Amino acid sequence: MAGIMSYFGGRRDPKQSSRDAIVTLRQQLQMIEKKEEYLQKKVDEEMKKARANAVSNKAGESPCPPVLLHLPGAYLAATAALRRKKVTEQELERLQNTRFQLEMQVNTLESASFNAENMNAMKKAAGALKDIHGKLSIDKVDQTMSEIQEQTQLANEVSEAISSSTYTGVEFDDDELKQELADLEQEELNDRLMADQVPIHHPAGPSRLEARHSTAVEDDEEAQLKELQAALAM
Repeated sequence: MAGIMSYFGGRRDPKQSSRDAIVTLRQQLQMIEKKEEYLQKKVDEEMKKARANAVSNKAGESPCPPVLLHLPGAYLAATAALRRKKVTEQELERLQNTRFQLEMQVNTLESASFNAENMNAMKKAAGALKDIHGKLSIDKVDQTMSEIQEQTQLANEVSEAISSSTYTGVEFDDDELKQELADLEQEELNDRLMADQVPIHHPAGPSRLEARHSTAVEDDEEAQLKELQAALAM
C-alpha cells in the first residue's frame, strides 16, 4: 500500500522510507560481496595460468629471441592470462569503491534515522511538559504560595489564641505565689525532719559520757537540718 501511495505521489512515512532504503542498500552490498569473491577467484585463476605458461615457455624457448609472428603458444597464453588478470583487477577495484560508497550511505541513513528517533522522543517529552504546565504560570504559582503562607499563619494564630485563652479572666499575684511556694517547701522540710528524728530517752542522773553523746547527736541533727535547708534553697 505504501508503494502504491508513493507511486501516485502520496505522502510516505519517513521512518519506513529510511528502513526500506537501508534494506535495499544492504541487499546490494551482499550482491557486491559475492561479485568480489567471484572476481578475486578469477584473478587467482588467471595468475595460475600465467605462471604455468611462463614456466612452459621458459623451458621451450630457443637461444635466439623469438620473432613476434612466431612466438610460442605458451608465451601467448601467459600474456593473455596476465591481461585478463589486469582487467579483472580493475573491475574488482571499481567494485570495491562502489561497496565503500554504499557502506557510507548505510551509515549515514542509520545515523539520520537514529537522530530522527531521538528528536521524536524529545518532541513528545516537550509536548508532555507543555500539557503539564499548560494551566500553570509564575503568577499562579506565586499566588498559591502566598495563600499557603497566609493560611499557615492563620492556623498558627488560631492555635495560639486557643492555648492562651485557658486562663482568661484569672488574676495572679506573683508575691502570693512565691510565699505559697515557700510555705510548701518549709512544710516539706518539717515533714522530712519529723520522719528522720529518733526520740532520745534520758535516764535519771545521766553520766558525763552520755551527756557528751547527747550533745553530739544534737549537733549532728542541726548539721543535717542546715544541709537540707541549703538543698531546698537551691
